[in-house]
Amino acid sequence: MTARLADIAAQAGVSEATVSRVLNGKPGVAAATRESVLTALDLLGYERPARLVKRSAGLVGLITPELENPIFPAFAQVICQALTRQGYTPVLTTQTPGGSTEDELTTMLVERGVSGIIFISGLHADTSADMERYERLRGFGVPFVMINGFSPKVRAPFVSPDDRAAMRLAVTHLVSLGHRRIGLALGPARFVPVQRKVEGFLAGMADELRVKEAEARRLVEHSLYTLEGGQAATTALLERDCTAVVCASDMMALGAIRAARQRGLDVPEHCSVIGFDDSPLIAFTDPPLTTIRQPVPAMGQAAVRALLEEIGGTPAPHSEFVFIPELVVRSSTATAPVIQKT
Repeated sequence: MTARLADIAAQAGVSEATVSRVLNGKPGVAAATRESVLTALDLLGYERPARLVKRSAGLVGLITPELENPIFPAFAQVICQALTRQGYTPVLTTQTPGGSTEDELTTMLVERGVSGIIFISGLHADTSADMERYERLRGFGVPFVMINGFSPKVRAPFVSPDDRAAMRLAVTHLVSLGHRRIGLALGPARFVPVQRKVEGFLAGMADELRVKEAEARRLVEHSLYTLEGGQAATTALLERDCTAVVCASDMMALGAIRAARQRGLDVPEHCSVIGFDDSPLIAFTDPPLTTIRQPVPAMGQAAVRALLEEIGGTPAPHSEFVFIPELVVRSSTATAPVIQKT
């Protein structure tokens, strides 16, 4: 083994230690150096280890947490189109309740020999998750890019909307309509986008209404990113006399409208609702939903560009590309109702 390492190292022009790291799939080796070692293996007639077999140039994996929320198919469509234009074949995978996990899907894609993987709203956004899984993936020489969520522990390009700015936009809009009791309905607190939205909401309430942080936090309700989750969170917020609710997804916003109607309240006459995403068809709900638009086309294309640069041997910096969201005003927000004093 020592002689083989020496031969390979001499052929590749690197140290034996570097050859050993490449052969064992260890991280910390530049893509160009890794390729030099693998080329040396080929030239010397050695068989590459199975996990280091040259990957198909045509396959790129895409992992989504679900497909029920229309924002994920929207991302998938943009990303798949961008990959196809560049000659790659996208492999779309999705987690299912009681089915495949992100780790299982990742392993499957690596075994299929994908050239890279794009993760949408994956475990990288969960502050309670073990980020070592991504370092292990890097050890296999598979480039990857993350959409929505950020971790300083993961060496990869990240693509996100500006969640803080989004909440400030929402609060500013509602305050301009006369609302003073504004609630925030969002997902579990362990997720990075949720934490950022809370920060933006608190800052907006402080700047626009001079509401202290402790008081504003009482107007924040965590639930699930589902219609039922939005309904439950909004029910709690309405009991705290909120006249408007900002939701962290359009699906939650539809649940918020249901919660208001179950209490005999009209939207937007008695309660204004703002969503987040601007999902397909959300403009045609009853009422058409005011929402914060994620710049899905720009984000998806940026993720593909970053990944293809990594595949091409030009690693993107460990940084986050942040995209500015847009407030889309429709018919689910209106002037705050007049509170009758008794």
